[in-house]
Amino acid sequence: MDKVFDRIVDRTRSRLDVPILRTLFGAKQRPGRNGTPDLSLKLAAEIETPRYDLTLFKLHFGNLTAYTKGEHVLRFEAVVHNTKALRCGRVLDRFPQIIARLAGMVDRFTTTLDCVDHTFIGDGLLDRLPAPSQVGATRVGGLDLNKTRIRAALAAVLALSVTSEGFTVADFTAKVHTMTGANDYTVRQAAYDLRKLRGKELISKPGRTRRYRISPQAAGTIAALLALREHVLAPILAGARSPRRGRKPATWTPIDRDYEKIRVDVQALFRDLGINVAVPAA
Repeated sequence: MDKVFDRIVDRTRSRLDVPILRTLFGAKQRPGRNGTPDLSLKLAAEIETPRYDLTLFKLHFGNLTAYTKGEHVLRFEAVVHNTKALRCGRVLDRFPQIIARLAGMVDRFTTTLDCVDHTFIGDGLLDRLPAPSQVGATRVGGLDLNKTRIRAALAAVLALSVTSEGFTVADFTAKVHTMTGANDYTVRQAAYDLRKLRGKELISKPGRTRRYRISPQAAGTIAALLALREHVLAPILAGARSPRRGRKPATWTPIDRDYEKIRVDVQALFRDLGINVAVPAA
């Protein structure tokens, strides 16, 4: 179970912009109190036969928290810090509605996590993305994955895909600022980029609401587009420009082996196609 959970965390943590990821270890006894020696520093340096091993995969939505705990059984829980955030009443008679809302949060989170973990790109999608589209009576431009602004917008939408009530333009703008560190991205630019995503049916805006939503399937498509651009095309083209690789790293993961094999094979392919990947002399 730990291997399954760790593999999910490795692939989805950066995609969902998870702000907190901690591993908690137990101990044989608690640190001393009331004048007895404090063993917390010792426990930080040396872990003695832990009783439990919990990895917290935590996401915050205002006063709501969704997190997972992995031990022998993978569990998903939703915690509400203030029931006012659920907007379904706070009296005891509304307890069934509160539980239903929390259960819906867990169901949406697990479904989105599954779609983001196993991504998919439909046939013809890459050809349709750069083409302009229509949102109502408004004609909007296409999506160019070579532009940093579009990739930042897609990454921000993907990170907001697990929100239980959707997100606003202000939420989207703030997320772009947080993930990129650039504060020159305006609300007007954000609104236009969201219209582009609506034109490609990657997000939706039901009714007359001001909140945008993204389906788990669309989240998987966005994750696949970003992974293809950032983790397939970019590293393979960069590796193809160097005919030889230096010393192998101490930690040689299966992904590193895959990259190395593709790097060697793609050089032969480029030679057969007559593509020169050598760096031109200045």
